[in-house]
Amino acid sequence: MNPFSKFTILLVSLALWTVHGFGQESTLKGTIKDPKGEPIPGIAIYLETQNTKGTVSNTQGEFVLKVNSGERIGVIFKGIGGSEKKEFFQLAPGQIKEFEIIYDNALTGKIIEIIEKVSDGITFRTLDIKLPTKLPVLNQGIEAYLIQAAVNIPSELSSSYSVRGGSFDENLVYVNEIQVYRPFLVRAGQQEGLSFPNPDMVSSIQFSAGGFQTKYGDKMSSVLDITYARPQKFSGSFQAGMLGTQLQLGGCNKKGNFTHNSGFRYKNYAYIFNSLDVAGDYKPRFNDFQTYITYRPKDKHAPLEFSFLGNYSSNRYNFIPQTRQTDVGTINEALRLTVYFEGQEISKYDTYFGAFSTRYQFSEKGQIRFTASAFNTQESEKFDILGAYRLDELDRDLGSDQFATILANRGVGAFLNHARNELNASVFQFAQKGEIRFAKDEHLLEWGFDVNYEDIQDQLSEWTIIDSAGYVTPHPRDSIGYIDPSIQGSQTIAFRDRIKAINLVQSARATAYVQETYKHAFENGHLINVNAGIRANYWSFNDQTVISPRFNLAYTPTWIQPAENLEKGDSVRKDIILKLAGGYYYQPPFYREMRGFDGNINPNIRAQRSIHLVAGTEYLFRAMGRPFKLVGEMYYKKLDQLIPYELQNVRQRYFATNSSQGYAYGADVMINGEFVKDVQSWFRLSYLKTEENILNDFYNIYLNSDGDTIYNGYTLNNIPVDTLTQIPGFIPRPSDQRVSVSLLFLDEMPNKPEFKVMLNFYFSTGMPFGPPDQQRFNDTYRTPAYIRADLGLSRDLFTKRKKKTNSFFETGNIALEIFNLLGVSNTINHEWIEDVNGRQYGIPTYLTGRRINLRLSLTF
Repeated sequence: MNPFSKFTILLVSLALWTVHGFGQESTLKGTIKDPKGEPIPGIAIYLETQNTKGTVSNTQGEFVLKVNSGERIGVIFKGIGGSEKKEFFQLAPGQIKEFEIIYDNALTGKIIEIIEKVSDGITFRTLDIKLPTKLPVLNQGIEAYLIQAAVNIPSELSSSYSVRGGSFDENLVYVNEIQVYRPFLVRAGQQEGLSFPNPDMVSSIQFSAGGFQTKYGDKMSSVLDITYARPQKFSGSFQAGMLGTQLQLGGCNKKGNFTHNSGFRYKNYAYIFNSLDVAGDYKPRFNDFQTYITYRPKDKHAPLEFSFLGNYSSNRYNFIPQTRQTDVGTINEALRLTVYFEGQEISKYDTYFGAFSTRYQFSEKGQIRFTASAFNTQESEKFDILGAYRLDELDRDLGSDQFATILANRGVGAFLNHARNELNASVFQFAQKGEIRFAKDEHLLEWGFDVNYEDIQDQLSEWTIIDSAGYVTPHPRDSIGYIDPSIQGSQTIAFRDRIKAINLVQSARATAYVQETYKHAFENGHLINVNAGIRANYWSFNDQTVISPRFNLAYTPTWIQPAENLEKGDSVRKDIILKLAGGYYYQPPFYREMRGFDGNINPNIRAQRSIHLVAGTEYLFRAMGRPFKLVGEMYYKKLDQLIPYELQNVRQRYFATNSSQGYAYGADVMINGEFVKDVQSWFRLSYLKTEENILNDFYNIYLNSDGDTIYNGYTLNNIPVDTLTQIPGFIPRPSDQRVSVSLLFLDEMPNKPEFKVMLNFYFSTGMPFGPPDQQRFNDTYRTPAYIRADLGLSRDLFTKRKKKTNSFFETGNIALEIFNLLGVSNTINHEWIEDVNGRQYGIPTYLTGRRINLRLSLTF
């Protein structure tokens, strides 16, 4: 019996032994106090829709209330003889939300402030998506909200993101505890289309930038955990604009035991793509449909629940290029690349996803879930594009009448790009998860396992040929680009990036984890939260098993200030949490990491490894009489067994060998709160440094008879007489963006709060890049800084309508959005042009220019 069979039998045995339940209730925990910090007993707390389900604050002002998760819950607070006060909450499954309520007087029931406690998720943060208006960004996906966290986004056209020096493929994305995937063949942001999560269907978002728990999967960088809503009444939303439309509908039956949440999206970015460097006929069409259905037999409180999550996505990108003109350079050297095209590109990406889950709750403290899911992607990439180009030098004389016009020609040439790539990939999974609380709910034991089967069929046929002034390039070169003059005039036709392969990969994976969380509150109000666990992963392809121990620690000291020392408007209680997390994070390769530049699969590929150490704090405070939250983290990651890659636009091309080791360290600081009264804004600043050392790499420097270094295309005496061997050592990783800043600022017009303005700003320093020669040590150039500002001007609708007026629409918003407000030409990639002398020119490929969008949003 092979190791995989033994491991599977062990996991199935564990599942049969742990037949318990997994429910959907969440918990509200709070303390009610007066402005002097004294607890208020006897305050009634109950649900708006079910006044028989409630509780009363005890002598310490404390209360606990169980609520349904995934829905917007109205909770009533009422003092003796006082009026009612309603607040709304929306919790994820199993979430425990803690907060403190400050009353001005127990009899009036007036709430001065609700102070949410710092999260007890240790390394997870809850992202704010319930904004007064939608973010003014091109990509209306969930990824746009990640700028609140430690995330770098290389392109406004893509849903890809990197976290603390990791690649796009190092991030986990879950929807309702089920891992979801993105397309494989995408090579440019404009091809990508819609990401899986639909923001209109979301209830809550949790994000961890590192040091996450063992119950999350085997990736090295981050976890994005998304929960879809469970509507408790008929509701929906509609959005239409110049870039597309989307519709969301949800509701439940009279008993509340059947809920549905469905969404449809359609996007067409041709208007945006027409601002790119390459002019042509863009025909993008991206659409998807998702549905999330839950059913509980008998009534909505039944312990047994069935649910289904389904998705179909169809992304089409057809493009007929015509011309391109790009100016590049400085006052010392200004160049213009002009290209005339023939041919077209046709790309198709169809994905199908379905997951059926069964939950059973055998008691208030025990839960279990079984999930069977299937994912399939069918991708096709076909293009034949012929380009004839000329590279000209521009007049740089500021006093010349011919300034910025063509002064001289540097070279002419042509290229032909060809591809016929087809991929069909399927992933089937069976998973079981469970949890149980014990010892007065201070201990939480969680466990789970899953078995995956993967079937990937990939047919690759692509190549590029470049002809410069009648000479086919590239010329024969060594590792640093030196051209041997003795063979420079050979008649060999050399293809660049020639890939011809047919791959069939069928493999199975099995993972299991167990973790325990201990949470204890001391008599003085201090709180400690400890999580520790271990995770195992086995992959049949390389017969490798990896073990990942991880831990999380959070300590919450609480300082109570005497009432006489408080300034006006200051809160009684100031909360801070201190965090420490770490562990081993292995990442067994998926298909893209296994496939090398030549298209072939490396059968000896092994899992990459990252060892995390994260220390941080969260601090709730008041300034200017308003609440704020400060989050800061420092981290260090030791990286080894890495699989190096090159980044071209958003396409990652792997070397398919575990030939690198490295590190990443840095710090993130984020503050959010009411910079403008009653309106939330946030600001984030991050620093990162990540480098890697490619094992056993080196290059030669050639010297001529004059003792000068030979540079191709520049040195006249190019006959080498001596050679110096160099060891590159540590070099920046492709995701090494040293400094990044993000800002979301909201404001309202005085006395007319229905008029709003939202500024979304992002800045990051340049990323490493180099010529496409598959030599990582040459990737030491830096792109210019990425600077992006998007502005949204909006007006709320239906604001003057009387509360009791019957109307189909609840809220509405019309917005004028200005994308790329500053008109910055951001660089995403470089096209490398070579003349007959072997001199190479890196011509930048710019992202989108300034565009205006008009958008209407309605909820009902």
